[in-house]
Amino acid sequence: MAFIYLLMIQEGLVLLLDVGPSMHRALQEVENVCSTLVRKKLVYNRSDEVGVVLFGTKETCNDLAKELGGYKHVVVKHDIKVVDEETKDALQNLPRGTAPGDFLDAIVVGLDMLIKRFGNTKGKQRLCIITDAQHPLRDPPQGTKVDQVDTIADQMKKHDIKMDCIVFRESGIHHNSVMDENDQLLYHFRDRSVAKVVQVDTPTSLLGALKTRNVLPVTIFRGDLEVSSNFKIKVWVYKKTSEEKFPTLKKYSDKAPPSDKFASHEVKVDYEYKSILEPDTVVPPDQRIKGYLYGPQVVPISSAEWEAVKFKPEKGVKLLGFADRSSVPRHYFMKDVNSFVPEPGNTKAIVAASAIARAMQEMDKVAILRCVWRQGQGSVAFGVLTPNISSVKNVPDSFYFNVLPFAEDVREFQFRSFSRLPPSSQPTEKQQEATDNLVKMLDLAPPGREEILRPDFTPNPMLERFYNFLDLKSKEPDANPPPLDTCLKRITGPDPDVIDYQAPLIQNLGKSFELKDNPKRKKARTQERLAYAGLDDQAKKPEDPSAEKAKEVDGQAKKSEDPDAEMARVLEAMFPSTEKAGKIGDLNPVQDFEAMLAERSSSAWVLKAIEEMKKYTTDLIENSPEGDYYKKVLECFVALRKACIIEQEPNEFNQFVTELYERLKTVDDVVKFFQLLASKNVLLISKAEASDSDVTEEMARSFLVKTEASSQ
Repeated sequence: MAFIYLLMIQEGLVLLLDVGPSMHRALQEVENVCSTLVRKKLVYNRSDEVGVVLFGTKETCNDLAKELGGYKHVVVKHDIKVVDEETKDALQNLPRGTAPGDFLDAIVVGLDMLIKRFGNTKGKQRLCIITDAQHPLRDPPQGTKVDQVDTIADQMKKHDIKMDCIVFRESGIHHNSVMDENDQLLYHFRDRSVAKVVQVDTPTSLLGALKTRNVLPVTIFRGDLEVSSNFKIKVWVYKKTSEEKFPTLKKYSDKAPPSDKFASHEVKVDYEYKSILEPDTVVPPDQRIKGYLYGPQVVPISSAEWEAVKFKPEKGVKLLGFADRSSVPRHYFMKDVNSFVPEPGNTKAIVAASAIARAMQEMDKVAILRCVWRQGQGSVAFGVLTPNISSVKNVPDSFYFNVLPFAEDVREFQFRSFSRLPPSSQPTEKQQEATDNLVKMLDLAPPGREEILRPDFTPNPMLERFYNFLDLKSKEPDANPPPLDTCLKRITGPDPDVIDYQAPLIQNLGKSFELKDNPKRKKARTQERLAYAGLDDQAKKPEDPSAEKAKEVDGQAKKSEDPDAEMARVLEAMFPSTEKAGKIGDLNPVQDFEAMLAERSSSAWVLKAIEEMKKYTTDLIENSPEGDYYKKVLECFVALRKACIIEQEPNEFNQFVTELYERLKTVDDVVKFFQLLASKNVLLISKAEASDSDVTEEMARSFLVKTEASSQ
């Protein structure tokens, strides 16, 4: 029975490789991708069988040519066998052919090999062809080329054989009538539902176009999508994306004698639990219990209690409602993506799913679902369902499902916007233009070209490097990791050809952001810095290069300062007084306030800046004769309010405004100022503007009404 099971799950694969003159530049990448395919089969699918056929060769060597004649320039390089080192060696140093390749002849030869090897045996059988399809095909003895494709497709359907077609043409190649005819023939295979056709134009895309590891589609859920108690749609759910991880490393024992062919080399691990009070006594399982830290104590919870606490929802998928697509931001999507498809062969389910999907697409809506994939599952998936309208015949509409976070899963971090920084900290027009040009230069989807590094065709460079190294270690145990392949380097970094071509633009970017020495001495945060340099050494260091030049005027050296004064200056530079560092001046109070916020030399610096602004504003409004300074006070209020919103300190502003109003509401001039605030719509900060605020929008508006009423 075990032998029959292996036959059912194994894959029979024939690689059809075009080695004609027009493919010579890509053959190195063809060797790499096919070798990686074999390496992965040696790790995951050691019972799979692989054959190799070359077309476009000078020679001819295949069974059909011997039996029937024709099928020229097609060579069977490696017969269908279980994958081994010989299979991988057959894919190295591929010959550079001299004849134009006929891919239909190669397909027929590969199909004949699979039928002769497997016959009617159950199992996955596949052809994979890599060609540029640039050369004319020979005319068949009877009928047309389309008739020949139909005949081949009928045989493939009869024996349940699929085909992957990878057409490699570098960008810039002019299409002609021959290429168009060949493309139509390949697409005709796809229309007959026996082939998948992919076109790539870069070596990197070629590496990702051939799926080097096939994962069987397994459903994670089969059942009803419950729209209501009376409306249910039969659906199947598959994983659309899932992270491919490194193979699991296994423990291996070399204690078995080399002559023992049946040794499993398995390593078994046993655990023993012992008491701290009695280190020599083993605690049996029935005397062990799990505990959870709760404050300073450990709360024991038995397995039975834990099972009783677990949430055990019923299996099923239920629709909770619909929402605008814009209300579900992309950055909320979590984990893998699942694909919801109507139950195959169920016409009613297909029609119902299509109707809902198209209605959602037309109304720009998404559906919110509650999902429990299997009975006994301890968690509930809460997610969003997005319509996927099919553009291919005989493929029904479907949905994509993304898991959404709960409140505990969301991380809200507020960061200050660059637009809020002082003008001196914002880029100039020249700098902005230089960075705009950099973004355009590295655009991966430029107009008129295919997107570069598309996820579907971009292999994981770390996995590719791992399999290359694993193959090398199997031959040379002491080998070091090889350097990264050229194609993989184009994934891990910008294209060097683009960088070289756009060197002047990059140089211009560097000139726009020229680095300059900052003459301002850095502030030390703690006294520990004195341990690295004595005070005498610190005093000897000049403040900046200009200080040295200032010592000499008209060729005469200035007298050195008093040592005590110089020491005081050094200490002031290292440990500035808070009064000097946090001063808001009368000339530009708003800019001084923004500069203090940008400084952030300690965790309490933001609150200190806000407090200084509150003091300055209070003094200014109390000492404003007949409202002469109200315009400046208004600017300070606006800056303070904006900062409290950005820094998530809304209560500081609200409390300040409320207390100031209650204290000065009897002064006529001050009441007029609050009327000015009301006219400028400078209200209390509501919860809608800052989540930490205790003020609702209604409370903010009522405060505005209260100030107006008190003035009447």
